[in-house]
Amino acid sequence: MVDVQVPREEQQLLLRVEEAAARLGIGRSLMYRLVLSGEVESVHVGRLRRIPAECLAEHVARLRAGVRSAEVE
Repeated sequence: MVDVQVPREEQQLLLRVEEAAARLGIGRSLMYRLVLSGEVESVHVGRLRRIPAECLAEHVARLRAGVRSAEVE
């Protein structure tokens, strides 16, 4: 059996806005706009805003689907 080590940052379930932006390769300001507009889902943990890691993958999938549908038209 092969033991595969997953980088610590990929194990986190909830990300700070800055961490989510870094994963997407975008700036913090753009990430805040995506969150506040609802394009990327976020949750409140007490007074903190966090982004579930899987929501980043969902956002990218929606972007890719939009590109594909635009190419078909």
